[in-house]
Amino acid sequence: MDILVCGAGVTGSLYAAWLHRTGHNVTILARGQRLSDIRQHGIVLDDQYRGARTVDYVPVVERLSTDSKYDLVLVMVRKNQVSDLLPVLAGNQHTPNILFLMNNAAGPAEMIEALGYERVLLGFPGVGGVREGYTVRCVAGTQRRKPQTVFGEPCGLLTPRLDEIAAVLTEAGFRPVVSKNIDAWLKAHVAVVSPMANALYMCAGDNYRLARTRDGIVLMIRAMREGFRVLRARGVPIIPSYVGVLKWMPEPVLVALLSRLLNTRGAELAMAGHARAARDEMRCIADEFRALVHKTDVQTPAIDILYSYIDPGTAPVRPGSARIPLDWRPVWTALGVLGGAALGIGLLSRLVLRRKVDG
Repeated sequence: MDILVCGAGVTGSLYAAWLHRTGHNVTILARGQRLSDIRQHGIVLDDQYRGARTVDYVPVVERLSTDSKYDLVLVMVRKNQVSDLLPVLAGNQHTPNILFLMNNAAGPAEMIEALGYERVLLGFPGVGGVREGYTVRCVAGTQRRKPQTVFGEPCGLLTPRLDEIAAVLTEAGFRPVVSKNIDAWLKAHVAVVSPMANALYMCAGDNYRLARTRDGIVLMIRAMREGFRVLRARGVPIIPSYVGVLKWMPEPVLVALLSRLLNTRGAELAMAGHARAARDEMRCIADEFRALVHKTDVQTPAIDILYSYIDPGTAPVRPGSARIPLDWRPVWTALGVLGGAALGIGLLSRLVLRRKVDG
């Protein structure tokens, strides 16, 4: 398969390298210093989980010409860069499949208008990392689990081209997941990622500092839940199903779990690193989600507070700040239910035992 990867950041570099190793005719589009780095050094990947350093010499171009022919284009740029790229993609009529792998809360309308419904696919890459010089320090799955790539048709249909792309991704070492509602998946993803990024800005972009700052984690959780309420008000399902744990798990428990998650090297690379490097994209997707908020009557105080920290001029919160009281009500409710159940079982057991004795 002839594949063009538009974007030579962390995700684009990794996908181009892995696909190239499988023997596909892969080309990566890069510009500026990144173009020079790939030409001189190749794509250098430092896998943080596997402890492996690889170098792949992938053909690189500076622009997409109008007469180039590819079976598949993977667009892996920041969401705020898509509008400038669409005219370039539209100028090339020889590529039938263009898969946008990125954050997206606005939906596919802009892409479809520029390229036509039949050419557009949406998805999200399950890898992260940071660039340090010409080296990409990446987090791509774990020792036991391959990195996920979620994608699908904007209309939700299961088409032959999805199967073909899934086979190519599987061969390259990814774990493809075809979604029947990729637009909803992406909106729910932004409802989680945007509060997380903004909470990081609240703590100077430092995940370890956020892990120690309870107020940041509490606002992050509440902002996520506000986002879910917005999506429900818009009739958008919350998928995948495991995201639901963020809706029902008691706040004190979630604070403890997220504090541990944030206090890791993986969070530093996959979350904080991207947030620091892509503040412009995080503002873009936050604005896209706020556009959804404004179409509902849902109140979003936590989202609004965290949004202010996207502005680099807003001072970070004091490290370790813990002024916001935790919401213990679900915990007390659960304990009350368990206590009531235990009491009921005890009384029922006594009644049964008494009847046996009396009998």
